[in-house]
Amino acid sequence: MSNKDGQRKREVAVRREYGRLAAVYDKRWTHYVRASAEQTLDRINLTESELLLDVGCGSGEVLQSLRRMYPSAGAVGIDISLDMLRVTKEKSVPNVPLTSGSAAALPFPSETFDIVTSTSAFHYWRDPMLSLDELLRVLKPGGRMVITDWCHDYLACRICDQYLRLFNASHFRTYGKEELGGLLTAAHFEDVLVERYKISWLWGMMTAQARRPA
Repeated sequence: MSNKDGQRKREVAVRREYGRLAAVYDKRWTHYVRASAEQTLDRINLTESELLLDVGCGSGEVLQSLRRMYPSAGAVGIDISLDMLRVTKEKSVPNVPLTSGSAAALPFPSETFDIVTSTSAFHYWRDPMLSLDELLRVLKPGGRMVITDWCHDYLACRICDQYLRLFNASHFRTYGKEELGGLLTAAHFEDVLVERYKISWLWGMMTAQARRPA
């Protein structure tokens, strides 16, 4: 199977899984959804004149909170699952255009956004370098990127990762702090900073910040 065929197969699996989970996603993982969104938002520091893209926006937790924090700032959401986008629309997040698409082929012109975020989506990306190249492409020179995801450095995440690789076709793999930092550097981001932390006694996450060269 070619890498492109593998990418399409995994995207179909993600759409199928989140079509099934969309209606219950926020209720089932309330603490996780809010905690991971907060970690992303804490590192944004958006100004009212900037435009943000949320890649893998899911049920819209980041976008909804962002609109409360920065009422006049521009934001766009993209997700591979139409069902998850419908959940976001039902939350009535005002003035936030939503579109369906993949991180590996973002349907936006180059140098469009001041900041790109992604929360709990990185472990689904079959070709992370291709997706990072896309994030870099749509950022303006000097633009910022914030990625929050599971951290493989924690035991619970490693166990979950191994289980999902065996039994969940949509899951690809998780990464540790150093590995994610290396991927961002290899993708030509600058000022790379990756922080890891726990959002509960069990579950560990990490958030990466970086910039497109000016």
